[in-house]
Amino acid sequence: MREWNAESYHRVSEPQFVWGQKVLAELELEGDETVIDAGCGSGRLTALLAERLPRGRVIALDASSSMLDVARRELARFGDQVVFVQADLASLELGAHARADVVFSTATFHWVLDHQALFDGLHAVLKPGGRLHAQCGGFGNLQHFLALAMGVARSGRWAKFFDGFVYPTFFATAEDTLARLKAARFEAARAWLTPAPTDFPDSDSFQQFIGTVVLRNVVARLPGELAPSFLDAVTRAAGQQRPPNHLDYVRLDLRATAAA
Repeated sequence: MREWNAESYHRVSEPQFVWGQKVLAELELEGDETVIDAGCGSGRLTALLAERLPRGRVIALDASSSMLDVARRELARFGDQVVFVQADLASLELGAHARADVVFSTATFHWVLDHQALFDGLHAVLKPGGRLHAQCGGFGNLQHFLALAMGVARSGRWAKFFDGFVYPTFFATAEDTLARLKAARFEAARAWLTPAPTDFPDSDSFQQFIGTVVLRNVVARLPGELAPSFLDAVTRAAGQQRPPNHLDYVRLDLRATAAA
């Protein structure tokens, strides 16, 4: 997958930040726990998590080196309260950093294609009785927008670059998620889907967001000189929809406890 433009993500990721704040507000903490932020990104939400752990620590984990570079800068004020780890959630091994009281995550798990391996790895880094408290994209997420964007991609001068392309995410159902959590030895598991439709105030902010977040792996298949015209075409097509500049997000919430 294409590396993130972490500086741009830090500026434009307001929808993810807003969703994450709501998920974090529902997480009960005593303040002395060790919490893994699985997919910390540029650290915006991690800072709010660290503030709630004055006697604890955060393991800020991400697969992206550029995201971790920005997160280190944004979280420098927390000193050694925050530990940074570059790791792949599909094959998670933390070694000396394990184990944690909580795995917290928002807007990340859908980038992992093997959710059974994901949940097996998360269970392994949690203490017995540790909690999984997470949200990601769920079944139906961006279904209409991605159909529109890929319709543009497979037309005209862009089409030859998308032979065999499959959008690299996994949007799971709640039912399948519960089954995978149970197979990974999680208990008291809950999972549910919630529509989260998101509108942008103008085409410029919409285009910057989709280029940085939603279509980053699509744009990566194009020669640099074709990427701007492709994003222009997608933005025009989305502007003709009702409502315009709209993304049909669906969130999947997960809550579970690690068995002994």
